[in-house]
Amino acid sequence: MKTFFRFLLPLLMLGMAISGYRYLIASKPEPRQHTMPPVITKVEATRLKVQSYQVMLESRGTVRPRTETTLIPEVAGTIIEMSPSFREGGFFEKGELLLKIDPLNYETAITISKAALAQAKTVIEEEKARAVQAVENWKRLGKTGQPGDLVLRKPQLAEAAARVASSQAGVIRAERDLERTQIRAPYAGRILTKEVDIGQYVGPATTLGRCYAVDYVEIRLPLTNRQLAFIDLPEAYRGQNSAEEKKALSSVTLKGTIGAQTAEWSGRIVRVEGAIDQRSRQLFVVAQVDDPYKKDNKNRPPLKIGLFVHATIKAKVLDQVYILPRKAVRAGNEVILIDQQNRIRRQKTQPIWSDQNSVIIPATKGSGLESGQIICLTPLAFPANGALVSPTIDGVPPKKKKEKAPGHSPQQRPHH
Repeated sequence: MKTFFRFLLPLLMLGMAISGYRYLIASKPEPRQHTMPPVITKVEATRLKVQSYQVMLESRGTVRPRTETTLIPEVAGTIIEMSPSFREGGFFEKGELLLKIDPLNYETAITISKAALAQAKTVIEEEKARAVQAVENWKRLGKTGQPGDLVLRKPQLAEAAARVASSQAGVIRAERDLERTQIRAPYAGRILTKEVDIGQYVGPATTLGRCYAVDYVEIRLPLTNRQLAFIDLPEAYRGQNSAEEKKALSSVTLKGTIGAQTAEWSGRIVRVEGAIDQRSRQLFVVAQVDDPYKKDNKNRPPLKIGLFVHATIKAKVLDQVYILPRKAVRAGNEVILIDQQNRIRRQKTQPIWSDQNSVIIPATKGSGLESGQIICLTPLAFPANGALVSPTIDGVPPKKKKEKAPGHSPQQRPHH
């Protein structure tokens, strides 16, 4: 009997546990239901409108002088005088005396040349008198006919005249050599390097220094083939006269940094180089800045030779275009349109120009865009066609709607 109850009791307990589990399962409460609102992304947007756009081309270059000269004397001698302006960085005006070479030897040469000239003039006068006397002697001898050149002393007169001309040339050369003892500035400029000093003997092979003109400076700016399509260049053609070459020149703004100061200078494109660079496949245009060392009320530093500058060239104006921020155009020239139901749609475009901030799309039928359409400006990681958004258009927030978005039934999710 004990053995029977020992096996029966566990079976009874197991049955009761199973019955209790079934009761709990059968009497569990129904889960509560709630409605999930549709997912709507807030975005910034703008409405397309036809505009005009000023193309600005970016380039870089180094400032260089329009004229650079190596000063070399034409005569030899010792430097006895030097202008205070003849030092690195010194300014000078056209015709200003920079250096003076000892003129004593050349003053002496002028005296000797003048003496030789006086002697040659005396000889020719004597030959003229001898020629007159020779004619009289010819007549006294009773000879008839025309006397010969030797009788008239024409060869002697020609020789004497040649000596006079040679002596006159000697005087001119001596005077010119004396003038060359004074090294004067060929133009208004600035000293780049100084190679000599007072007391030094110099000759025609001696480099005195280097200088450059300061009336204007030039900057070579490379432009790519794409950039060349948006600028009118001052091209020159063979046989073209100066009147035909005159045209509106593109303005340039140059920006450079000297120390802790960043300054801007204004210039213009004045010419185009005659060949495309074979290494970079770019064409160089030359910008000119007039009077770069003039002090103005902007308190900016002078435009120094050798300074590396960033150039912004004013190019063509594009009419009938849409101007979009660069962030609104995705990879592959794709934009996101927002329709009247605030649903997005991806659209391919064909930009004609882009820069660091903007993308320019033509307002034509083939561009894929129309005036008045709404463009999403907020970058979306995975924009699915038909997704709902809440756009703020040109700073105007969307109007609040009480009804639910059409076409979307509420989703049911259990709440645990």
